Amino acid sequence: MKDKTSVTLSRKVLRGIDRLAGSKSRSAFIESVLAEYLHARARAQIEARDVEFLNRAADELAPEIEDVLRHQAEVEDPL
Repeated sequence: MKDKTSVTLSRKVLRGIDRLAGSKSRSAFIESVLAEYLHARARAQIEARDVEFLNRAADELAPEIEDVLRHQAEVEDPL
């Protein structure tokens, strides 16, 4: 189901839409561009949340990793 809406755009933007839309209608072109944008924004939010989670996990594990590496260095070079 689609809802009708009205958007005011500059002539320059409309010319760009018309040039890039090809055989698509303005509405179809604008909808596809906005759908891609919304998908990219949602993906970016998920990725940002994932990076935050990984950074937090890395911060929590860093002391343990340093301890393991220090222990390995002692075992390999007991002097």
